[in-house]
Amino acid sequence: MTKRLLAGRPVHAVGLGCMNVAWAYGNPPSREEAARLFRHALDAGCDHFDTANIYGMGLSEEILGEAIMDRRGEFLLASKTGILIDGARRGIDCAPDSITASLDASLKRLGTDHIDLFYMHRFDPKVPIADSVGAMARAIEAGKIGAYGVSEWSAAHVREAHAVHPVAAVQTEYSLWTRNVELGVMDATRDLGIALVAFSPIARGALGGELTDVNTLTEKDLRRNFPRFMGENWAHNLALIAEFNALAASVHATPAQLALAWVLAQGEHVHAIPGTRAIAHFDQNHPAADLAIDAEVLEQAGALMNQQTIAGHRYPDMIKPSIDTEDYA
Repeated sequence: MTKRLLAGRPVHAVGLGCMNVAWAYGNPPSREEAARLFRHALDAGCDHFDTANIYGMGLSEEILGEAIMDRRGEFLLASKTGILIDGARRGIDCAPDSITASLDASLKRLGTDHIDLFYMHRFDPKVPIADSVGAMARAIEAGKIGAYGVSEWSAAHVREAHAVHPVAAVQTEYSLWTRNVELGVMDATRDLGIALVAFSPIARGALGGELTDVNTLTEKDLRRNFPRFMGENWAHNLALIAEFNALAASVHATPAQLALAWVLAQGEHVHAIPGTRAIAHFDQNHPAADLAIDAEVLEQAGALMNQQTIAGHRYPDMIKPSIDTEDYA
């Protein structure tokens, strides 16, 4: 299995994003089904589980705690703080006291006294970076976390945080059709020796080989409001996806495996955390790092599907202000 360093620990290059079991993409599975997925993943050698306090308002963390925390030493545990959803109060909150309180709540839900990697989920312009990072450093000193990371931060702010206390990982959306990290964050992480953790590496399921009709998505599925999945944009993108699926089939890989292989080929410090609710999808995704796919095929995939060929922005207008990562004009 291909291992790469994350927060000072070698882990499988393909981890498991744990949002889907609790929130965002349609109707979540039962707690029993979600727990079965987590245990199956651990048995299969997955040693990087990534969750957050807002995934199902703590539900994802709770299920992880119930399902696999009795085998705590077998995996790297990552969670996040910083996005505030409290009734009418919504926004970004990375104030030191908020970070500390959120961390303690996550530890309780997870049923552990230590999180290996704890991220600030979004950049908070209201709080000096040194103050937020200071809270993370104190948590490391207290033994509550092993390292800290940031998610969807710009290259300049990553560098500023790293100067206060070393950043272990930067998590951001990265896939064939979302290349924003190439505007600065990729270089910053490579230069500073920081791991880059790609979420939505299968393009929010668009490159999973199954989604063709967006009208089949449930009303609560977030993708219904994402420009790339809407109207003429989706029709345009679906034609590219059909070509991509054919390319994957030509090398006897699933579309998801080709998508993951492309992301991981962009740097030895790059990790991918595809999310899923299905054991069958996990079984497809997990071995992608070890597939022998020619560089020429990966180059074809990148030329076919990229920021210039895809139609629509990655986020709706209401979400854009919360994203610090550099954007295309």
